[in-house]
Amino acid sequence: MKIGFIGAGNMGSSMMGGIISSGTVEAQDIMASDIFQATLDELSGELGVNISISNRDVVDFSDIIIIAVKPQYLPDAISGIKDMDFSDKVVVSIAAGQSLARLKELFGKDLKLIRVMPNTPALVGEAMSALSPNELVTEEDIEIVVELFESFGKAEIVPEKLQDAVVGISGSSPAYVYMFIEALADGAVAEGMPRAQAYKFAAQAVLGSAKMVLETGEHPGVLKDNVCSPGGTTIEAVAALEALGFRNAVIEAERVCIEKSREL
Repeated sequence: MKIGFIGAGNMGSSMMGGIISSGTVEAQDIMASDIFQATLDELSGELGVNISISNRDVVDFSDIIIIAVKPQYLPDAISGIKDMDFSDKVVVSIAAGQSLARLKELFGKDLKLIRVMPNTPALVGEAMSALSPNELVTEEDIEIVVELFESFGKAEIVPEKLQDAVVGISGSSPAYVYMFIEALADGAVAEGMPRAQAYKFAAQAVLGSAKMVLETGEHPGVLKDNVCSPGGTTIEAVAALEALGFRNAVIEAERVCIEKSREL
């Protein structure tokens, strides 16, 4: 199987690195294109993938083409390849907010399309990706593409109508989590802890807590209750967070994020 990437920026290169390091696809079976030759040269040196300045070369080379460009560049990326033969290929787009209908409109024809929303933890192999295929994509195609995305994190199939919700809960949420980590660290720094150490304690606490949710299968509320000893320190902190509207602030942040995604 040959995999192509149109766009070799941070997300594209992270995905390639994850795919190669997992052994899912060999470097010689991947080709990437980008408008910047220096980016391609660096990528070739680091990962050993094939490179080209031409998007058409990527389409010719690949069975699965992943369009890893920002939404504003999507029309230009597609305009140069839409006349090519895609009958035996699957096209995957990670451009935020771009629907399957919009992708079909840009290509001007029917083809196998999968819309995907990954997130930036792909950089460390811990992405959460949501995949929405169109009706032309086969079950075999879906299995292959899911495997690719699971090589650098976790991936699930979702109905396209949930893609805006995905933006709120995982696409944009790393920013909320970074703010939470920063706030946790600030609280410890206020009590005299060195900042670098505070960031380490806060980040590890968040990482470990997330792992507990994923690996134990317990409801987050149960895990929270397990930390809250009667009359203890944690329940005091939880009460303060509730009084200050912690949950509502998170839900409201997601709501406006999702609404903005719908507008886009």
